[in-house]
Amino acid sequence: MKSPKTPKLPKTPKVKKRGWVAKLTDIFFRPKHFFSRIVADGKMEDAMLKAFLWGLVGGILVLITNLIGGDAFTVFSLFKAMIVYPFIAVILLFICSGLMMFVSEITGGERDWEIAVKGIASIFFVYPLALILNALAFDCTSIWVISLATDIYMLFLLYYIAVYCLHGKRISVIFVLMVAGVFLACMYMSNYRTVWFLVKNIPATLTCLG
Repeated sequence: MKSPKTPKLPKTPKVKKRGWVAKLTDIFFRPKHFFSRIVADGKMEDAMLKAFLWGLVGGILVLITNLIGGDAFTVFSLFKAMIVYPFIAVILLFICSGLMMFVSEITGGERDWEIAVKGIASIFFVYPLALILNALAFDCTSIWVISLATDIYMLFLLYYIAVYCLHGKRISVIFVLMVAGVFLACMYMSNYRTVWFLVKNIPATLTCLG
């Protein structure tokens, strides 16, 4: 007698990884869908690498913009683009993640450090975008508009991280972000805005002081 054939097991469908363009499209147009899918899987090094690479992209774009604008190429400018900006991005990743953990704590959300880090890392495309936009500012009006627009957009993204990544209570998150918005408005209406603008673009900020 012939031995019965072993039934073939169905093949496990391969999960197709989404490219960074598709992910950015989701963040811009379907943020709820995107941020709801962020989970803890023990791969925090990917988040740190993502922040470092976005910082590197931002540094290179700022270097190119400054060179086109007539700045001289120096070893320091190259060092700042290749080393300083990326490491600042990684530092900001952990600072912002800590702030998100605090927000999650007071809004009844999850206390998961990894999800907080991954949520913040997922929006680090804003870092090079803000760097290049700030570098393009040429007068007081442009630095005002660019700075305010990027800050408001960051609050918008932080809302989605707090609600859909860390599952904070929606009303509580809105209240916390409203307080942050009032603080931001007070800073923009006070002389402290000059310090904030100087961090972003010194020549454009100096036109506000003239």
